[in-house]
Amino acid sequence: MPSTHAGIKNNIGLCETYTRREWLRVGGLGAAGLMLPELWQGRAQARPAPRDARDSSFGRARSCILCFLIGGPAHQDIWDLKPGARAEFRGEFQPIATSVPGILVGEHIPRIARSAHRMALLRSVSHPDDRHAVAMHYMLTGHRHGQPNADQSKQPTDFPTYGAVMQYLRRPGRRGLPQGISLNAPGNALSANNQLFPGFFAGFLGQAFDPLFISADPSAPGFEPFVGGAVSLPQLGGRRRLLAEVDKRRRDLDRVACVHAFNDSYQKALSLLAGPGARQAFDLHREPVAVRDRFGWSPFGQGLLLARRLVEAGVSLVTVNWQRDSIYWDTHDENFPLLKDHLLPPFDRAFSALLEDLEQRGLLAETLVVCMGEFGRAPKIEDSRHGRRPGRDHWAACNSVVLAGGGVRGGQVIGASDANAAYPITTPIWPGDLAATIYHALGVPLDTEIRDRLGRPQRLVTGRPIKELYS
Repeated sequence: MPSTHAGIKNNIGLCETYTRREWLRVGGLGAAGLMLPELWQGRAQARPAPRDARDSSFGRARSCILCFLIGGPAHQDIWDLKPGARAEFRGEFQPIATSVPGILVGEHIPRIARSAHRMALLRSVSHPDDRHAVAMHYMLTGHRHGQPNADQSKQPTDFPTYGAVMQYLRRPGRRGLPQGISLNAPGNALSANNQLFPGFFAGFLGQAFDPLFISADPSAPGFEPFVGGAVSLPQLGGRRRLLAEVDKRRRDLDRVACVHAFNDSYQKALSLLAGPGARQAFDLHREPVAVRDRFGWSPFGQGLLLARRLVEAGVSLVTVNWQRDSIYWDTHDENFPLLKDHLLPPFDRAFSALLEDLEQRGLLAETLVVCMGEFGRAPKIEDSRHGRRPGRDHWAACNSVVLAGGGVRGGQVIGASDANAAYPITTPIWPGDLAATIYHALGVPLDTEIRDRLGRPQRLVTGRPIKELYS
C-alpha cells in the first residue's frame, strides 16, 4: 500500500533489514482485503448516526449502487443532445425517443431509453474542477478538494468517499461483509503520473474505513474477488503462514507506524474471506447464464450484476467503476467512434439490465442507483491532439447524472442546460447536493458529523437533497 511504502522511506534505518520483495508482500496483504481487521478495530470508535423520518423520502434506500464512469462521459452525446446546435457543437449522434414522452436521449443507448420511466435525469450538474483527480474527489465525496488547482494523489487529509462513510457509520452486514465495497477498483491502480486518485478512499477517517477494493475482473472465467486476481482463495493458507512469519518480527514492525499490527483480527478477516457467506455473495457462477448474458460480459456489466448480489447480501454502498483499460470515457480523441463502438454498447446493455433486474426482484424501491462521471465533455468538438479523429476535452461546468430507485420518481428531467450543453440555465446542482441526496436516501441525517483521526468533528454534508426527485 502506498502509505506503507511512504512509512518505509521515513524509517530507513529499520527497513533496510527487509528486502523490497518482502515489504511488497506484506504491503500486498492490504490489497488482498486484509485491511478488514483494521476495520473491525476501528469500528469501536465509530458512532452510527440515528435514523429519523423527517419526510417520506428519508431513508427509503437500504443500499446504493454507484456507477462511476471514470474519465468523464460526453453528456451531450448521451443524455443531453442538442440537435439544433451548430455542427461543431452538436456532434454526430441523433436523439431518440424514450419510454417517457418528451424525454430524448442519444441513439446509442436504446435499451436505457426503454427504461427512462425508471430513472430521473439531472441535466444541470456543475462544478469548477476540470482536472480528473480533484474532480473525482469532489464527485465521490461531495466535498471540494483542498488543493483543486493541481493534479493530486490521495492524501490522508482527503474527505472520505461514500463507501468509507458507510463503513464508519454502519456495522458489517448480516453476512459479515463490509458496508462499502468498490468493484473494478481504480483506486488501486496508478494513473499515468504514478498517482493514486483521491476520492476512492477513507481519507481522514483512516485506512481502517477504506472500502473493500476488488480489483479483479468479475467477467474473467477465474474471477477471485478478494485478492485482486493475483492470488486464489486456496492460497489464503499461504498468506496465513506469511502472517505467522511476520508476527515473529512484530516488535520490529511495530516501530514502523505505517505497518499494521498483525494480530487475532487478521484471523477473523481470513475467516470472513474464506467463509461461506462472503464466498456465496461474490460467487457469480450461482447466477443463471441467461442472467449473466443479459448484463453483458464486460467487467462493468458483470460488476453491476455482482453489485446486485452484494446489496442482496446487505452491503450498504457498492461502487462499480468502469474498468481502467485503454478505452474509457476520457475521449479527447475519437470521441464518436469510441462511444459508438466500444463504450456505449456495453454500458447500455449493463445499466438497463441492472434497472430491470432490480425492479423484477422487488429491489429497486429500496436500492438507490446513481450513474455519473467526474465531469462532462466540452461543448465544442476539437481536432485530436494526436493526429486522430476529433474529440471533446474536459468540461466540469455542465454535466448529467442519472438516478433511479430508492424512492426516486422515474420518468423526469430535473434541470436544463443551454443551447450547447455548456452551462446550466436552471439552478446548478452541485456535488454537495448529490452527496446530500445519497445520504438522505440512505437514512443518514444531514446534520451528521464524522470525526477525523484527531477526533475533530467534520460536517458530512454541505449541500441540500434534491427533493424534486421525490415529488
